[in-house]
Amino acid sequence: MSAEVAEKAGQDSSSRWGLLMLLTIINVLNFVDRQLLPSFANFIKPELGLTDTQYGLLTGLFFIIFYAVAGLFMGVLADRMHRGKLIAAAIALWSLLTAASGAAKGFVSMALPRALIGVGESALTPAATSLLADRFRPSQLGLAAALYYLGVPIGAGLSLLVAGYLGPTIGWRNCFYLLGGAGMLFAACMLFVSDLRVPTAHVHEHGPGWRGHLRLLAAALRQSPALCMMIGGGVALHIAVGAAAFDQIWFVEERGYERAEIAKITGYITVVAGIAGNLFGGFAGDWWYKYRKSGRAMLLFWMFLIVGPFSVIFRILPADSLLFVPGIGVGIFILCAFYGPSISTIQELSPPSARATVIAFNILCLNAIGLGIGITGTGWLIDMFRQAGSAEPYTHAALTMSLVSLLALPAFFLAGRWFHRDKARLDDGLPGKFEFN
Repeated sequence: MSAEVAEKAGQDSSSRWGLLMLLTIINVLNFVDRQLLPSFANFIKPELGLTDTQYGLLTGLFFIIFYAVAGLFMGVLADRMHRGKLIAAAIALWSLLTAASGAAKGFVSMALPRALIGVGESALTPAATSLLADRFRPSQLGLAAALYYLGVPIGAGLSLLVAGYLGPTIGWRNCFYLLGGAGMLFAACMLFVSDLRVPTAHVHEHGPGWRGHLRLLAAALRQSPALCMMIGGGVALHIAVGAAAFDQIWFVEERGYERAEIAKITGYITVVAGIAGNLFGGFAGDWWYKYRKSGRAMLLFWMFLIVGPFSVIFRILPADSLLFVPGIGVGIFILCAFYGPSISTIQELSPPSARATVIAFNILCLNAIGLGIGITGTGWLIDMFRQAGSAEPYTHAALTMSLVSLLALPAFFLAGRWFHRDKARLDDGLPGKFEFN
């Protein structure tokens, strides 16, 4: 290898890892902002006089519908324009709306900015994961996706720590204002990224139009049962994730914790267990990809087969059980281990010219169906169980959703079995059928 080639390879490597680091930090900010409302549930819910159904709508349906539906259009947009500028505009939008949420006086004034925040946040992941798929080899893609998704546990954990430490001192409203201001700084930084496109990437200006991208999406789903099962398994898993939006209230009202104390405890657990889960999913998923005959989704099947039953049992444990606090960590670990294998599998089963569109569709399904059912349904179940005289309505509602989420097991199993067949079909025969001139 010549000195010039070696230098260029080093620059390319530095560039892609630097880009990954930047996108991961932005994703951390994304999830801090997104989780502020659930993290401050024990502060905001009583001050605004919200019912459990209203709280479920704010953290669930209102946010998710805008986030998921707008995300599909943002995915198509990310396949057609400068992705760095799109991300900068998205950060600015959600940060302004986060600050506006801090001025809410009731249900309606919180619902309006909360819903529109979803429009801004919906652009980040389709654009970011599309950039990463362009720059990382398939054998590294699981780790790259897992590192990007460190934003989930770190952001969610930091959000809880903000609630635990700053909530009692400066109040939840000032925390919203501060996070909104921080986001504007990152939006400005993204404007200095001149061009995030890889020279060898598809030339989007001459690619398919909006309808063409949607036809590419439909063709990818039709031709790859493994892709459909991967998305379906994620939807089932996110039903339980949606139910967890009520966990801070559950910890206080039915497990006896003080609201700031449990926010701190779960914040630290989320960061530590989440980082461990993301790294495990990334490294183990890439190892599985190289050395096993099944796809990365089969790794998810075995993980959830082992841990899934415990996630159900955890919901009926008393707070003084030795397994209760570790149970919080196990649930977070297994969720975060999901992201690397899942996103890399979906990217590999997607037509290269429509990767962001397929990822956006996956996000739509996870949120509109999975979280939508999980959060909104859990709020409705809590009110129903309470009216029926249940002494632990939060426990019974979360337990119901945990049982439903076990439907992820057969979906991941089938996705793992069918992955290599569908991947070979895409690589060897179908790319031509996916292209639109």
